[in-house]
Amino acid sequence: MLDLADVQGLVLRGYTMPRARHLVLRVDSPAAGRELLGSLVDGDPRRPQVTTGTPWTEKPDCCLNLAVTAGGLRALGVPEESLATFPEEFTAGAEARADRVGDVGPNAPEHWLPVFRDPGFHLLVSLFGQTPAAVERVTDDLLAGTGPGLTELCRLDAALLGDRVDHFGYVDGISQPTVGDTPPPGPPDRLPVAPAGAFLLGHPSQFRDHTYPVPQPPALGRNGSFAAFRMLAQDVDAFHDLLAEQSRRTGASPELVAAKLCGRWRNGTPLVLSADTGTPEPPVPAEELNDFDYAADPRGERCPIGSHVRRMNPRDSRVAGNGGHKHRIVRRGLTYGPPHDPAHPRDGQDRGMLGLFIGVSLRDQFEFVMSQWANDGRFAPGLGRTQDPFLGAGGTLPLASPGGGRARLTDLPRLVTTRGGAYCFLPSVTAIGHLAGR
Repeated sequence: MLDLADVQGLVLRGYTMPRARHLVLRVDSPAAGRELLGSLVDGDPRRPQVTTGTPWTEKPDCCLNLAVTAGGLRALGVPEESLATFPEEFTAGAEARADRVGDVGPNAPEHWLPVFRDPGFHLLVSLFGQTPAAVERVTDDLLAGTGPGLTELCRLDAALLGDRVDHFGYVDGISQPTVGDTPPPGPPDRLPVAPAGAFLLGHPSQFRDHTYPVPQPPALGRNGSFAAFRMLAQDVDAFHDLLAEQSRRTGASPELVAAKLCGRWRNGTPLVLSADTGTPEPPVPAEELNDFDYAADPRGERCPIGSHVRRMNPRDSRVAGNGGHKHRIVRRGLTYGPPHDPAHPRDGQDRGMLGLFIGVSLRDQFEFVMSQWANDGRFAPGLGRTQDPFLGAGGTLPLASPGGGRARLTDLPRLVTTRGGAYCFLPSVTAIGHLAGR
């Protein structure tokens, strides 16, 4: 049975809070690092505690979760023989494996924010709050207990834009995996329920007769997860220019162009359920926005095969990797930066998304999706060498039309640029106590 009280809450459910703050800490003294970790799980009501997967009866003002890099484990004094039991991709880190996920050229680590290249990126404390004041209060309470053996390197803030939209104007956060023996994450889908071992170490995984190895000792590895922490800048001006230019070229409305790029209308309505308008009559109920598959649209005549949501979650489509449901990722993210004002374009402001992409395996989930689905046209037949229209380096988006016709959106610009990345371990509550020496 899954012990929800031992699992960090953000792995299994979204908090749906409008504010987030990610604190990057360096451990200068193992004793100080262990003291901080111990204070987050010791039950002291005067100190913020790690939020677990246990269902709550009343939503808290703020939730706290902790992630540790491989360098952080070393800084806390984890023995090398224990570190050797962690997956190679985690111990190597995001910077060393950047080319595997398309972080090359403008996305390459030499262009990242300095904190993501700092070897002192040890701990990532993520706060999710209902108000700015709640986040500030927990930040103060957290840092008040830290001594000279810990250094804050950076704080990265994010906030909800309007009604769960990103800077490009799309409603986000609709599709999340449903995990067995846990509360539903949102609108239902018709995909198989994911086993707990697709996101937590020590449980049967999504692959038949396979359980991912648990880092040793078991108290450290079991019920843990891995996450790619990402900072992604969005070029909203380039996006608006793209919609206008492709509308001029094709005769399609800018909103239809936006829907073809994403696979959903910007209000969240899936193209496969409404190919001609984002406001069908009757409207698609909110609880059905995620309840669809692509069985009746194998050629992508309604939803382009190369569109963003179809690449990120191909559902029942025939794709690389032998099953669209084998590489699911839990996404926890919010936007950073000021809203874009169309009346004052090209304002030079940095804006985008900060998020954690969570799974039991960085290699078989995050890295696989980015390398095989986002950045490779071999993702599915008929795409050639194209890439994800948002996450790729530009190019084309093939479009199929009824009757066998083919067209394409061409000269797509770079819309998203990686500003930083880190590979993290999300330890269980037991593991946090173990790391603290409790």
